[in-house]
Amino acid sequence: MEYILNPWPWYISGPLIALVMALLLYFGKTFGMSSNLRTMCTMVGAGKFADFFNFRWKDHVWNLIVVLGAIIGGFIAVQLLSNNSVTNLNPTTVTELQNMGFNNPGQTLVPNEMYSLEILASPKALILLVVGGLLVGFGTRYAGGCTSGHAITGLSSLQKPSLIAVIGFFIGGLIMTNFILPLIF
Repeated sequence: MEYILNPWPWYISGPLIALVMALLLYFGKTFGMSSNLRTMCTMVGAGKFADFFNFRWKDHVWNLIVVLGAIIGGFIAVQLLSNNSVTNLNPTTVTELQNMGFNNPGQTLVPNEMYSLEILASPKALILLVVGGLLVGFGTRYAGGCTSGHAITGLSSLQKPSLIAVIGFFIGGLIMTNFILPLIF
């Protein structure tokens, strides 16, 4: 049972992702989480206000099932398959995070200083959430998809715009991590 509780190695999870992608490509479908937000907005009538939401949402119900599967799978992974191991961070990273005000870097799945319910009482945190959400939403729309859509579907189907988008995601992540995040904390 100990083996099951450890994260799946790349040689199991990687081919499973490849199999899912091969099936999606075979059936002419594309994968991406951000397209589900568009589908959900269309389902509740957003098409009355913007042409972007005027499409047959029923053709995309299968992708909503993917979201449901991701939620259920995440719950199962955390509740049943987690071994409560800590993240093995580089000591330099731990020191840098502690200098920014993080108490126990790597001891929890996500830092409590950013992802606890108590943080919502802070005006600074609410502003960061709203501004961050707007930037992610704008970036997703501007790039024509999210990181999972471009990095998994776009790259596996050899789309040049997805390669450019993924390179941009990595550059943006490096800039955020090394320059902007230290200014915020």
